[in-house]
Amino acid sequence: MSSLKYLFLSILLFAFTQTCFSQQKLNLADFSSENGASVTEQDGKIIVSWPIGSKENGILQLDMNPENPLFSAIQLNGAAGIKDIAKDLNPLFLLTVGQRDLSKEHGWDIFFDRTAYNPYDAYNVSLEKETISVKSHGKRTIIQVNTMKAGNFEGWLEITLYHGSPLLNMAAVMSTEDDAKAILYDAGLVSNKKSWNEIFWSDTDGYLQSSPSIEENNSENLAVKYRTIIAEGEEGSLAIFPPPHQYFYPLDNAYNLKYVWHGTGYRNLVDGYGIGIRQDLMGDNRHVPWFNAPPKTKQRLNFFILLSASKDGQVLDDVKAFTHDDRYKPLKGFRTMASHFHTEHMDDILTNKPLPDVPGHVKALRSMGVNIMHLGEYHLAGNPRDPGPRRLPELDLMFKESERLSTGNFLMIPGEEPNVHFGGHWMNMFPKPVYWIMSREEGKPFVEETEQYGKVYRIGSKEEMLQLLEAENGLAWIAHARTKGSTGYPDKYKEEPFFNSDRFNGAAWKVIPADLSTPNMGRRVLNLMDDMANWGHHKYVIAEADLFKLEPDYEIYGPMNINYLQLDKLPKFEDGWQPVLEAMQSGKFFSGTGEVLLPAFSVNGKGSGEILKVEANGKAEVKVTVDWTFPLNYVEIISGDGENVSREKIDLSDTESFGKKDFQFSINLKGEKWVRLEVWDVAANGAFTQPVWIE
Repeated sequence: MSSLKYLFLSILLFAFTQTCFSQQKLNLADFSSENGASVTEQDGKIIVSWPIGSKENGILQLDMNPENPLFSAIQLNGAAGIKDIAKDLNPLFLLTVGQRDLSKEHGWDIFFDRTAYNPYDAYNVSLEKETISVKSHGKRTIIQVNTMKAGNFEGWLEITLYHGSPLLNMAAVMSTEDDAKAILYDAGLVSNKKSWNEIFWSDTDGYLQSSPSIEENNSENLAVKYRTIIAEGEEGSLAIFPPPHQYFYPLDNAYNLKYVWHGTGYRNLVDGYGIGIRQDLMGDNRHVPWFNAPPKTKQRLNFFILLSASKDGQVLDDVKAFTHDDRYKPLKGFRTMASHFHTEHMDDILTNKPLPDVPGHVKALRSMGVNIMHLGEYHLAGNPRDPGPRRLPELDLMFKESERLSTGNFLMIPGEEPNVHFGGHWMNMFPKPVYWIMSREEGKPFVEETEQYGKVYRIGSKEEMLQLLEAENGLAWIAHARTKGSTGYPDKYKEEPFFNSDRFNGAAWKVIPADLSTPNMGRRVLNLMDDMANWGHHKYVIAEADLFKLEPDYEIYGPMNINYLQLDKLPKFEDGWQPVLEAMQSGKFFSGTGEVLLPAFSVNGKGSGEILKVEANGKAEVKVTVDWTFPLNYVEIISGDGENVSREKIDLSDTESFGKKDFQFSINLKGEKWVRLEVWDVAANGAFTQPVWIE
């Protein structure tokens, strides 16, 4: 056979092999090019392009050859032509699997678990490149590569491309048949070749730092601001960052635990040089519950990538925009309130610790755009159960220090987590300083007038606690309901007079537990919200931080949440803060993580906390204005008839990054007694309204 003929047959055989390879592995049954994306095959690679602007495209070149990196190129195509942002990369996921303690009453809602202190296994999740599918969903293109494996977990790689933006999400979607598992994950991009020239990040003071990308350098964990690490190549940069809130399982402290990494040999489990996000296995060295991973749930171990043709770390400004620079965006007619902080600042004063004029927690929260800070002081310090001699001066100190620190657009509201008389753990708030003692000795009056403090109350029972709240127009609500020290509450006292009183406002929302399989967060309390409404009570749910020490260099934004109260003006401390309690008591607020905002919401013209009368046919119009950063995922309208809960989920996959829109939905509320609304984005950030009550 001539060499020319042999070469010709070899070329035909190679082309035939590549065609069969592609036909067997690529599935485009659910793909449509109508939304602007395209899928082509070239040189044995699958090339997926998606629109990121009016005349720009992002491009992924995927190599399904098991011997080669998955991403042969990540590119941007614009007016200046195609730019290679990175080459020859593999996605990296490390899955750490521990054991969940399900023996206690709180079950999967557990916080006081010792997962980190017990044996665990760590896996480098393998990608076997068996098949690949590309499908269209609204203004998204979703790439699925099978199969991924790690121990007894199995799943697939899912890459979501968000049209209108150089943003993509990389997720290992993993599940197990095993019970009682808790997990952590680290993730990123890794290569055995030199892919970048320089690495950028923001230090905890907000200053941009950089380091040469040197393949021989061992991996390094970095304490950063904005949870982001950036790699710069010859023609552009890419930033890697986690979902800003979902990635942070609950801890007592918001320490900055070095949530990003770069270098070679990360955790001695990774071959090659990479960058990415990470979790500290020991957390804050207190209670470290990790993430829930119940059997058969699809856990999304995910991170975001933002592409840019810019250099010198400038892409960080684009990343910061997704969280409003880690600030709560001001809204006309609203003021922001964060609740439940055990900073123990008063104890620091009592013990004569050297302190700045403005303590770190005030600097941190004010820089985040928090207008109102509600304290939970003397939780692990001071003498809250003292019969008076020590407690009253400590209360007086809290009131005076709160007044001193309340200035400008910031109000510090004194408060406690008293945890007496009612059962479970609960928070309180009065509209002005109130001196009260948590017990009443025999022969002592319920209230007396004193020369130094004015009225002083002594409380010896749940009946007297309610009497105090009524006398001083205060509010109480359950903290971390159905978990921690409130396991079983408020269910155990839902028939009690104090709970049925308008002085008991409801419950507080925090992400306990954390579960990466849900497209939202905090369902424990959102489900309770629906239960309380079905019980017939007009109760409300505020967001609570439940954090201890805070300093400006901590990672506070990730585990935080916020309430937007309908207030035209912030009350002055010296005038009292009755308007704050009125907004809470009447449901005139919405809560969430800060990226999704709801400046307007009504059902047939009635806002949250108001009473609606529907026509006999039950027809109603829900109107909501949504302001968002990450592309939206869905809106859900929830209602109840006193026994059952109904949910109507509306897909919002046609939204792009950064928008504001008035939505209107028709719904039938015949037989329903209440209705409320939630909105969630693709990073599991969200916001929820309070109920509208139906006659």
